Amino acid sequence: MVKRITELYQHLFILMLLWISVLSEETEEFCSVSASNEGGSCGEESKPAILPPRFIFYDVNPPEGFNLRRDVYMRMAVLARKLKKLGDWYLVLPPWGRIYHWQSADVGKQHQLPWSLFFDVPSLRKFAPVMDMNEYLSEHKSTEIDEVYVLQHYKDDWESGKWEEKYGIEPCNEKLPYSATPDGSYTGRFWGYNNFTAKQVRCLSFHGHVSQLKGLLKKTKARLVMVDHAEVALHDSFGDKLYWKARRSMRFAKHLVEVATDFRRNRLNSSDEADGVVRPTDWTKEKPRSGTLGGPYMCVHLRRKDFLWGRSKEVPSLESAAEQLRDMLLELYLDTLFVATDAPVEEFIQLQLLLSEFTVVRYEPSQEVRLDYKDGGLAIIEQIICSHSRHFVGTHESTFSFRIQEEREIMGFSPESTFNRLCGTAVKCEPPSKWRIVF
Repeated sequence: MVKRITELYQHLFILMLLWISVLSEETEEFCSVSASNEGGSCGEESKPAILPPRFIFYDVNPPEGFNLRRDVYMRMAVLARKLKKLGDWYLVLPPWGRIYHWQSADVGKQHQLPWSLFFDVPSLRKFAPVMDMNEYLSEHKSTEIDEVYVLQHYKDDWESGKWEEKYGIEPCNEKLPYSATPDGSYTGRFWGYNNFTAKQVRCLSFHGHVSQLKGLLKKTKARLVMVDHAEVALHDSFGDKLYWKARRSMRFAKHLVEVATDFRRNRLNSSDEADGVVRPTDWTKEKPRSGTLGGPYMCVHLRRKDFLWGRSKEVPSLESAAEQLRDMLLELYLDTLFVATDAPVEEFIQLQLLLSEFTVVRYEPSQEVRLDYKDGGLAIIEQIICSHSRHFVGTHESTFSFRIQEEREIMGFSPESTFNRLCGTAVKCEPPSKWRIVF
């Protein structure tokens, strides 16, 4: 009996020593990072220091449009969310500007615009640690980026005929918008700021999902890292639960929602209460829903301009568009059509004449609204109005239409009322893909 008790105490003592050893190893691993930065080492007198915050900046190919940039944000936000396990990383949101479709010359400057002008940034933070560039500059000042990685495609991406996740530092495929200075630093476009520089710029051939960048960031001791051409990195998983969480967090700025709500109430006899689209203020408390009614109007996104020559077979003439819209309005017993379009005034008037038996309206902002919210804000107002309609019809392969479909999916509209498109030269065409929500 005494022998058994002695053996039991020995086992307990050994387990206690092992536990102390594990704890000391964990403390050593954590402490060594800060200690090495200070030129010291961990010991009994050492206390784990609070590591300084680290920041990820990013940019995309300049010609990319507003709605594709929103998609790239989601990829980077998922990365930032997963990086929380590696330390105090923050994603700095690149200011908006230089968008092809923002062509108005009478709305003031349309560059270096903060995300808070278009989106509810506190809502974004409920998904990932993010901050506007102006917040960063106000709080942290440093404008010397330690490492810039310019993502590029491998030249032989598909030669092997199989999918392979990989990345590596390689010679640059194209001339970069960064130049070395005599002091060894780099200058470049850096979102239009002239006070940003970089210590190092390298090209990173990249093939695969955005979370691969975790491997890169695990190895670096840099505090300020920039990923240029972030559009090269793919979604970790398009359409999964995490994707939809990121998408739900992208609530529009309250001031834009208020403008759209006033327009719906005054011009379209529509309100959240009457239309069955009241949502909680906090997206994390939103529950699955279906059977949403929507306002007593139909919305069409009628893309013109570059789509007329870039996708000529998929974009109908005005006469054909009017004929298709008339059939839909009659079938739905609706007499009001809201039009979101980049068409010139003359084409919109022509469409009104072609559909003279219906009320055809578009959003016409005051000059004050135009100056305050710019072209990007006006586009969002139109998207909000379309997302609340009884029935939506989009333009084939337009990310503007796709974002509206996502909003409607979140609000619980039926697929039949959401995933529709105008047909081009063909009499009949396939409906758009139905990307259904995952909670």
